[in-house]
Amino acid sequence: MIHVDERIAALQSYLKEQGLSSLYISGTDVHLGEYVPERYRIRQWITGFTGSAGTVIVTTDACHLWVDSRYYIQGEVQTKGTSVTLHLLGVEGVLDPFEWVGEQQLTTLAVDGSTISVDDYRTLKKNLAGSRTALTIISDIFDELWPDRPDRPFSMLKELPDEIAGRSRGEKLAQLRSAIKKLKASSIVISTLDDIAWVLNLRGRDLPYTPVFYAYLVITEARVVLFTDRERFDEDLYTLVSRDIDLFSYESFYKELSDLIAPSPVVVVSTSQTTQELFARLQEEAKVLEQKIQISTFLKARKNATEIEGFRRAHYLDGIALVRLLSSLDNNQEPLDEISIADRLESFRKESDEYLFPSFSPIAGFAAHGAMEHYSASEESSAKLIENSLLVLDTGGQYLTGTTDVTRTLLFGEASDEMKRDYTLVLKGNLALSRARFPRGTKGYQLDVLARQFLWNRGYAYTHGTGHGVGFCLGVHEGPMRISPHPIDLPLEPGNVLSNEPGLYRRGSYGIRLENLVSVFEEGVSEFGPFYTFEVLTLCPFERRLIDLSLLTDEEVAMLDAYHQWVYDELSRSLEEPDEQWLKQATLPLKK
Repeated sequence: MIHVDERIAALQSYLKEQGLSSLYISGTDVHLGEYVPERYRIRQWITGFTGSAGTVIVTTDACHLWVDSRYYIQGEVQTKGTSVTLHLLGVEGVLDPFEWVGEQQLTTLAVDGSTISVDDYRTLKKNLAGSRTALTIISDIFDELWPDRPDRPFSMLKELPDEIAGRSRGEKLAQLRSAIKKLKASSIVISTLDDIAWVLNLRGRDLPYTPVFYAYLVITEARVVLFTDRERFDEDLYTLVSRDIDLFSYESFYKELSDLIAPSPVVVVSTSQTTQELFARLQEEAKVLEQKIQISTFLKARKNATEIEGFRRAHYLDGIALVRLLSSLDNNQEPLDEISIADRLESFRKESDEYLFPSFSPIAGFAAHGAMEHYSASEESSAKLIENSLLVLDTGGQYLTGTTDVTRTLLFGEASDEMKRDYTLVLKGNLALSRARFPRGTKGYQLDVLARQFLWNRGYAYTHGTGHGVGFCLGVHEGPMRISPHPIDLPLEPGNVLSNEPGLYRRGSYGIRLENLVSVFEEGVSEFGPFYTFEVLTLCPFERRLIDLSLLTDEEVAMLDAYHQWVYDELSRSLEEPDEQWLKQATLPLKK
């Protein structure tokens, strides 16, 4: 196996041959996805780091990797023994990659225009203004450097029926065209894969955890053109889709773009979701109307009533699998490890005909591994669950009717007073956010402190966001809304589905995270206008043995009791007797 340092050295030699002094690697693909197929895992190939986020800059004499707080420990472990220099974003004094390049004495910074967004490209350009570094756009060079580089993925497509999607493809296209018209534009180009899948009510399996497919979509006043492989469609689906959509090959996108855009001279483009290469081409062909976020992304984030009902169904099925796992732990004969407990949960999920596949790689971190926020167990690292410690189990599933993402912290052995206190403080934060009532127009960052307040009062903190959006049988991480300290100026709206996941991580000891998915709905209207709150979707009891009742108010106890009764009422009828009895005990009132 070629060592990371050999790959870095080969890239550095190539840069020197081309007269380039550095290369910026975004870590994403030509559709700017979070999860990318093997072909585009260049960040991993060059550094050995397997996390889903991170930026790399390779110079002729060094290799730099930036990771956020989710990956501090993983980044250190996976780059140890290599020449990679690790930068921990968020640590005082650490510059982000955009700031860092502005302070370096580089001659050129090369960037692949097909894998960087317009916004990020502009940020690079701004930070290099006034320096002697020239920003140079290049094409993908890794076919020359990466032996046996994987091909672009291929999967067959399936139709998401209207009774599951809630709105037909035609209705969504009409909605988009109406929005475009209001902007006084005549066309839109969509390159984000989850948006394309949502608009067209089609699903694929090109990526490991997200049911999407490689494509581009162009919608004009007169035509809808999908660029993807004809071979993805069986005859019945092709006949159905081709009634209102023109189909072109994926490879012909740039060749056909001019003719498509020419009759529609004003095109809507998202600068955060479109690559610099595509944006530059569109500027050559038409007047570009810039939007920060794609119209379809906003529409997709506001789940309709059918989609919300689908989420409830998916979480009901997920809840059965979760309870069966937790019940099985009480009678476990052989000690499990991090991989086997995740595998067991996956096997329970698979027993549902409506289950498709995981929505992300499972996180099962025991003891010190639990303090690694996005730890991923390997055969070499998988710890046995035999000590008196905690397991952070963060998993999710893609179902026919929705996407799940749930985290529970489980106790193995006996709990210390510190563990109980920490767990209860995190739980209090989860409850506080769940019961929030807020007026229309409230942004996620305005609610974030509700989940952190009890930790902050003790001088504790976590550095990741509290909540991310979740797609409908699509990406487990979906924008544009978030609940985090970052002041994103986007209000939460009815139909948004988000996570609620405060945590606490004691490095070298254990971690705690408690995550439910919630949906926003309008609770009522007062003289001050509409007020919203959250509906909890996740069905899974909390760990009673870790709850310190002395830290809970009567209101919090009543809230937990009501939640647990709901979990029991929803799931008990579908469980066999041993699992039903376990759930009955797990959901008893806390003060009984």
